[in-house]
Formats: sequence, structure tokens, C-alpha cells
Amino acid sequence: MVNDIKKVVLAVVMALITAVSAQLSFKVGPIPYTMQNFGVMLSGFLLGSYYGFIAMLLYLLLIALALPMAAGGGGLGALLGPTAGFLYGFTISSFLAGVFRKFIWKRGERKEVLLLWISTLFASAPIYLLGFIVFYSFAINTQSLLLWSENATRMFGLSLTSPAMVVFAATVLLFIPQDFFVDHLLAVLVFKYVHRMLKERGVEID
Repeated sequence: MVNDIKKVVLAVVMALITAVSAQLSFKVGPIPYTMQNFGVMLSGFLLGSYYGFIAMLLYLLLIALALPMAAGGGGLGALLGPTAGFLYGFTISSFLAGVFRKFIWKRGERKEVLLLWISTLFASAPIYLLGFIVFYSFAINTQSLLLWSENATRMFGLSLTSPAMVVFAATVLLFIPQDFFVDHLLAVLVFKYVHRMLKERGVEID
């Protein structure tokens, strides 16, 4: 019971950390570059699959309550707009991060650090998939979103003709490098540090 209460408190903390990481952003159009994936992955690593999922549900609840927790503010508009898919993907991705951590992490060896980092590519897949699906459903009916997607892909030297591929490149391919090499790597390193610190104090992460 006491352990469950601690996990709930930590879930609230991770929801707030994710909210803070959302503010560390810069706009490149309707989809901003943020540090949110750091909070998503770290939630799963530290809390495990179930409470990592709960942490992201709490984060979505805070947004729904109109608190400025998303990169673009808060309110139902953020949860019903073209970038809402990314937010919903956070819950599944944090769950998966917890699953991968449980199977990979044993003693914190260098190989485990590398494998955990690589696993974030798979754990983050729901974020990109849902983000693409929802954004594309808006873009095919909103000329400005499709035009932004085309301009974004051209800016990075990509020449695509299919609207689906254009939107996929603009909503997924352009964001993976920053997420993987910054957000995910930082989440793994922070988890490694926290895990070692807790272990030295006789506290084991489930």
C-alpha cells in the first residue's frame, strides 16, 4: 500500500516533469520541437509500465483541465487538434518503455544502457504512429497543414509527391533524430544515474 502511494506520487511528479519538458521547445510550424519524449521515456523507466502509463494519463488530464501543460498551452483544443495524436501516444509509449526496461535492465552495464537506448526507437513508435494518423486526417482537409508539410520536407531536401508520405516525413522523420539522440539518450542516462543512486541507498526499482 505504501509503495503504491509512492508510485502515485512519483507518477504526479513525472507528469509535471513532462509538462515542464513540453515548454522546452521551439516552433517549426504546427508541430513544435519539444523535450516531451524525455519525460515519456523516463516515466516508463522509473515507474514501470503500469505507473508510467498512469503518469501520462495524469499529464493528459492536466491538459484537459486547461492547465498550460502542452507545448501549445492546454484545454480540450490541444487534445482534439492536429497534434493530439502525439499526446495520446505518450501513454502507450511510456507503458512500452517500462516493459523494455524490465526485460533489459539488470545491473546497469554498458550493454544494457545501449540496448535500453535502442529500445526507445520501438517504445516511441506509438507516438509517431498516432501523431501521423491524426495530423494526416487534418492535413488532407486543411490546405495550410499540407502546405506546411510540403515546405518542411523540401527544406530538409526531401522531394516527395504522395501527400501521405509528405505528412509522414514532416511529422515523423524530421523529429526522430532529435528525439533519439537528445530526449531518449538523456532519459536513459538520467535513469541510469537515479537507479545507481537508489541502489546505493538500498532502494530497488520494480
